[in-house]
This record gives sequence, C-alpha cells and structure tokens, in this order.
Amino acid sequence: MKIAIVGAGLSGLACAEPLTTAGHSVQLFDKARGPGGRMSTRRAQTPAGELRFDHGAQYFTVRDSAFQTVVSKWQSDGVAAKWSAAGDDAWVGTPSMNAPIKAMAANLNVSWSNRIDRLEKKKDKWMVRGQDDSIETLFDIVVLAIPAEQAAILLDPWDKAFAKTARDTVSDPCWTVMLAFVEPLPTNQTTLRDGAAIGWAARNNDKPMRNGPDSWVIQASPIWSRDHLEDSQDIVLAALTKNFAADLGISLPEPLHAAAHRWRYARSGSAGVDALYNAETKLGVCGDWLLGPRIEYAWLSGDALSQRITD
Repeated sequence: MKIAIVGAGLSGLACAEPLTTAGHSVQLFDKARGPGGRMSTRRAQTPAGELRFDHGAQYFTVRDSAFQTVVSKWQSDGVAAKWSAAGDDAWVGTPSMNAPIKAMAANLNVSWSNRIDRLEKKKDKWMVRGQDDSIETLFDIVVLAIPAEQAAILLDPWDKAFAKTARDTVSDPCWTVMLAFVEPLPTNQTTLRDGAAIGWAARNNDKPMRNGPDSWVIQASPIWSRDHLEDSQDIVLAALTKNFAADLGISLPEPLHAAAHRWRYARSGSAGVDALYNAETKLGVCGDWLLGPRIEYAWLSGDALSQRITD
C-alpha cells in the first residue's frame, strides 16, 4: 500500500518504521525544516561558538518493555543516554534531544518544510494537499501524527467522531526561554521545578555529550504560559529571566545569548486510547495526545497504529 503520514515527529516515525519494514511505500510530510518535533534542538551562533538548546522536551522515561527495547538500541547507537539530574529513570538524546528522531528519519522517506493543510479524496484514494497543491500522489491510507488541535481541522470533513475526540483533547502551551553565559552561573543547582512562573529550568550543558558555555532552558508553567500566551517574545524573555534569577537567588550577568520560543501545543492532553483507525475510510490518527503527555506515549501510539493498519 501507499501510505501518507502527516507529521514526522516521534509518533509518525514510530508508525512509519514497521510499515516500511513490512514492504509498504510510506511518505512522511512535516512542516518543520528538519527532525525533532517537540524533541527539537535550537542552534544559535555566538562569539563563543555554536550553542545548542533542547528547547522542547527535556528528557523522557521508559516503562513499557517494547519502548525499552527501542531505547536500548538508541543507547547502543550512541543517540541516547541516561541523565541522572532529572531522575534515576531519565533519558535524553545525545548529543542533542533530537538525535533519536534524526536517526529514525534518516532511514525513512520524509518531505521536510511541507505543510499539509487539507485532505482530499479521489474515488477511493487519498490526496494530501499543501499550499501549492503540488503533491499528486494517490495514497491508500492517510495517517495524522500531529497535535490534537491541528488534527481536528484535517479530520473534520472526513470523520466527525475522530475530529471531536481531537477537539476535546486540549494541549497546554509553554513559553520557553534560552539563556547562555560566558561564565557558569554561581549555583550548584542543575534543575529547578514547580515554581510560580517557572515549571522547569535546566542547565542544558549538564546533559551527556554537551559542551560549550553555560546554557539554560527555562520553561514556564502551563498556567503562566496560558495567561501570557499572546505576549511578545521580549516581554516573556524579560519576565521569565527575572523569575529565573529570583528562583536561583542570584543576580544574572549579561547573557551571551537570550531568546524565547512559544510552544502553542506543548503538553498534550489524553484521549484515553492508544490510536484511532477507520478501516473503512483508511484514515488513522496517532500521537501522544491519545495516551498522555509523555515521549514514550508518542512512540507507543505510533507503533499501535502501525499494528492496527497491518492487521
């Protein structure tokens, strides 16, 4: 079969891998310029050299045996390692959070910088459409591996029940600030958790296989992010930097680099199912929002949908 997967984050890739191995022709489409999704890594050029910030997901845990097998393979391939500062069961990608995604995508057919904004039917075949309508391939199956809010829009003309499930599963936003300093900050703390404004902050260069200047990723709490969702980047950067200094109890020097990023759909909800598949219309949906806000759930959902399609 020819299968289109919209979204090349972990869930879409986890769905694509076994389907490709089974002999199907799988094409993934993603609006981003490269691999990562919410496991993305941001690069920045400074006088001190290139900086890398894991500005999305900070770490992941492993509880399911099937996912453990995958992570063990990542570890042996050098693209994942444990990070004890976040907990005994915490893992990160190495040398950056998006390393496992890059490794998976390298073996699959992914079309980057390709935003899909609608689906069409031609007899019993699917077509995926972007802004330029240049994709003429007819697909037997379409899979949506994107956040619930985006999936609902594409699903609505074709499956009202699936669309309602997506609309009812609301994501939390997250404002993220990235700071770097020439000299290490005078603190022994590597992470901060559960502050009034800051839900999480971490010394990014403490993670395995990181180097360069002292760099920090600061993520606002869901409530603060929602209250300030439409604020400008400058306002958010100033506010979260001030809160960060107060939580550490220190005065911050002039940063080498400072930036803010808004994740509108950062922390998923939970629909209470592993995946959705309509065998009659050949339309499937996977993603962490179906199971819950964990990286492991994104992989489990994609893998579950691949099995459902194969069955």
